[in-house]
Amino acid sequence: MTPTPPRLILASTSRYRQELLARLHLRFEVHAPEVDETPRPSETPAALASRLALAKARAVAESNPDAVVIGADQVADLDGVPIGKPGTHERATAQLRSMRGRAVVFQTALAVLGPGGLSFEALVPVTVRFRGLSDLEIETYLRTERPYDCAGSAKCETLGIALLDAIESDDPTALVGLPLIRTAAMLRACGIDPLAGNPA
Repeated sequence: MTPTPPRLILASTSRYRQELLARLHLRFEVHAPEVDETPRPSETPAALASRLALAKARAVAESNPDAVVIGADQVADLDGVPIGKPGTHERATAQLRSMRGRAVVFQTALAVLGPGGLSFEALVPVTVRFRGLSDLEIETYLRTERPYDCAGSAKCETLGIALLDAIESDDPTALVGLPLIRTAAMLRACGIDPLAGNPA
């Protein structure tokens, strides 16, 4: 008899991550992690993303020790300077102006915690090369997409792809916020296999 896989929880309120995880056709719950996302002094974007991904997973795993918990975070990295979610149109405009014609590394961190002390972490960077955008192009994009809840104002899965010259990564889903290749591998190590016939 095939053992029942453990509960799966996504420690995130991001609709983008929920949509990505749903691609694996697994049953999962969504819990909101209570985590302070304030960067620490001199903390690099990669270190910030990694710390927050693990903190989110731990925050939910503490009250769900029988479950496999996924935490993730993403911070845009422009020459070592962290760029987060803009929140407003004005900040989004400033972000995109600062990134035009330049390469930005989106540091996407993943942490998966499971029963019995299982713990896996990964950092999946994605290098994005922005076109030399005009102010009109930036304004058109922002008014159309309103990507104010996206790190670096970049929403590549829709019109944002027109902002770019190139994307360099070994996992394209990492740019959207959850690297599914690495996620699937970690879930298999925790006893949850997307291809094992446990559909959502």
